[in-house]
Parts: sequence; C-alpha cells; structure tokens
Amino acid sequence: MPRILIIRLGALGDFVLSFAAFAAIRAHHPDAEITLLTTAPFVALAEAAPWFDRVRCDRRPAWWNLPGILTLRRNLRNFDLVYDLQTSARSARYFRLAGRPPWSGVAPGCSLPQPGPERARMHTLERQRDQLRRAGIVHFPPADLGWLIAAGTPPALARPYALLVPGAAAHRPEKRWPAERFAGLASALQARGVQPVILGSAGEAPLAARIRADCPAARDLTGRTGLADLATLAAGAERAIGNDTGPMHLAAAVGCRSLVLFSGASDPALTAPRGPDGGWPTVLRAGRLDALELETVLAAL
Repeated sequence: MPRILIIRLGALGDFVLSFAAFAAIRAHHPDAEITLLTTAPFVALAEAAPWFDRVRCDRRPAWWNLPGILTLRRNLRNFDLVYDLQTSARSARYFRLAGRPPWSGVAPGCSLPQPGPERARMHTLERQRDQLRRAGIVHFPPADLGWLIAAGTPPALARPYALLVPGAAAHRPEKRWPAERFAGLASALQARGVQPVILGSAGEAPLAARIRADCPAARDLTGRTGLADLATLAAGAERAIGNDTGPMHLAAAVGCRSLVLFSGASDPALTAPRGPDGGWPTVLRAGRLDALELETVLAAL
C-alpha cells in the first residue's frame, strides 16, 4: 500500500480552499494510506473527513528547538510521495527533513516541482490544480461536504435566516467592515422577514453586541459554533454576508450564496472563497472598508 503525505497548515480559509485538492488526491490514490500533516486547529476536522487515513499535528517548532524538530522529522519520514499544498518557505524546508522523497511542491530539487512566477498570480484553487496536474492528477471531482454538514449540531433556527460574519483576524482590523453597518444590514434583513444570525468567535461578541444594539432581533451565536456547526448553518441559510475571513470560506464551500467584503489589504482574485463547483461568490471591494456604504451592500444583495 503506497504511503502518501499531504502537508496543509495555514489558516481556516486556506484549509477550506484545499478541500478540492484533498478530494482529488484521494480519488487519484484510492488504495493508498494517506496522512495529513496539519496544525492543531484542524486536526479534529481532518480526522472526521473522508480523505485521510491518519492525521498528524505539526507543532511548528522553532528551528533551534531540537526535540521539536526531531519529532517533526519523524512525522515527515517514510512516505512514498509527498504533496506539499502549503508551498511556503517553511514547508519547503521540510523536503530535506523528510529525506528528499518524491515531492510535489516548490522545494528546490524536488521531483515534481511547480515552477514559474505565474504561481503568484493564481487563485489558490487554480494554483493547487496546476500543482496536482504537474504531479499527474487530472481528475478533480467536487469535494462532497455532506459529512461535514451532517456532523454539525447548531442551535435550531427558523428559516429564512441569513448569516452575518462581522469579524476577521484580530491583527487585521483593516479587513473588518464597520459593525454599525452590519447593524444596518441586520435591520434591513429583519424588515424583509429574514432572521439575521451573527457568527464569530467568542472574542467577537462585542461586535455582535453592537449589532444587536440597533437590531435586537438579531441572533447572537458568537462563540457557540464549531466548524461543523458553521457548515450546517450555512447549508440552510438564505445568504451569508461577511468579511474576508475563514467562516465565509466555509459558507461558500457548502454552497451558501455569499457576499464577501474585501478591503485593499487582500486580493479576491487570489484568495476569495469558492463554491463547491469552483464558482465565485459575489465580491465587493473597497480600498478602505469604512468607505463601503450600507446602500452598496444592500444593492449587491
């Protein structure tokens, strides 16, 4: 039985954008033992997925941390083929730690390279497909997420409802549309008979409180949903509207009609969420999100 390793670390949005690549690798190697090397936030999700036989956790040790590096080295060894979907400077160094096995990625000297500066101009989905084609994978079946939708047990909601995702990474405030405009959006949805439902981490509860100050009917689920819950909610939602952040990637991936708000801090042509068939969501982009008016977002809806 061939032993295959896939490397995918990254943030939630990056991980979700790799679902299609995971499905393609599994379809191409139906009889292989496939191991995923990922970071702690995604271990449980990966263990529930149908694409992997084993999941290993990369603690991302500092290079001077000899015990940590030796553990990482053990996790990288004894594979017949490695697909490095992270393709970062860090993961490229793993090539030597792994003993220079057959390797798909960008590591210097690897056997299945993806060369060329055009990589930097590709969306993650197309970039990974190009990488896999160069490694001999030509069939890309849709990534069936029924297993993930079925695993969620979110609070019960009456339909119709729309998801609002007002947060983003704490260190990237420029990626957040102002909370008071999300409040205006919530009120507009409520007036049209659509229940606004606010999603996010527990740390984003103040954003939900600001929205509910203007729209008390909005449902606050910040800090109350795991990844499977998000997928289940998105599968039943009328719409999802939010910033360029991980939950919006998950919403689009399960087929929820999505409107994603981008600032000039990131490029949707490279990192926008994508649907289960590769389709694009509706994207609004402004250099500064505080310049994006509520009326513009309502018109897009």
